[in-house]
Amino acid sequence: MANISMSFLVVIVIVVFWLFSCINILKEYERGVIFRLGRVLPQPKGPGLIFVFKPFDSLVRVALRTIVLDVPPQDVITRDNVSVKVNAVVYFRVFNPSNAVLQVENYIYATSQLSQTTLRSILGQVELDDLLSKREKLNEQLQSVLDLHTDPWGIKISLVEIKGVDLPQDMQRAMALQAQAEREKRAKVINATGEYQAAQTLADAAEIMAKNPITMQLRYLQTLTQISAENASTIIFPVPMEFRALFGQLVEGMAQKAERAEKAEKA
Repeated sequence: MANISMSFLVVIVIVVFWLFSCINILKEYERGVIFRLGRVLPQPKGPGLIFVFKPFDSLVRVALRTIVLDVPPQDVITRDNVSVKVNAVVYFRVFNPSNAVLQVENYIYATSQLSQTTLRSILGQVELDDLLSKREKLNEQLQSVLDLHTDPWGIKISLVEIKGVDLPQDMQRAMALQAQAEREKRAKVINATGEYQAAQTLADAAEIMAKNPITMQLRYLQTLTQISAENASTIIFPVPMEFRALFGQLVEGMAQKAERAEKAEKA
């Protein structure tokens, strides 16, 4: 009788341990793909408490959170035959747990390898200038291609960003010289434009002054006012020809007046 009770107790303990092993708790961001006798059940289970009938059932946990995948630097030869190293980051998540388990062996590794090959393929079709200046467009193109290939796996590519482009040293020096030459060109163009505008303005001012001689005299007076503020030096300012002519007319008028007065006295 004692042996029977002991055997029954052992069986109860084994059953309790088996029940506990069949109980699984899935977090809010997890889903469980259950295989029963090798066949997958139609709908993934979870979150919360689920029961897996072992040994006939097996559970595969799949996380639904966004996964950040760092793509290591890839050797890329651009369309204009420049060798660069480019790395990127890929954001993706699983939207169909069953396909992520059934359609590919390791969806994270598969997405990583696909990202590397796609990065080399897409960036190899563009020139270096486009690679450096049109990253947003290239990011969208990479995302579109990756999303198209990973959709059968139940994976959604949320975002692709090119992190960095490493250029060879000789190419960096060439680009620095090009940027310096471009800056010098812009400076010369700006300087020439300023000189042209100043010359045009002076020509317009000279044309206006030529139409009215009084404006020239006013300009002389204004210049004298500005010079008078400087007391540290002696300035010789030429008398305008108009003043000399006016002075000559004044002297001639006085001489004629004196001559008429003298003739009047004699008369």
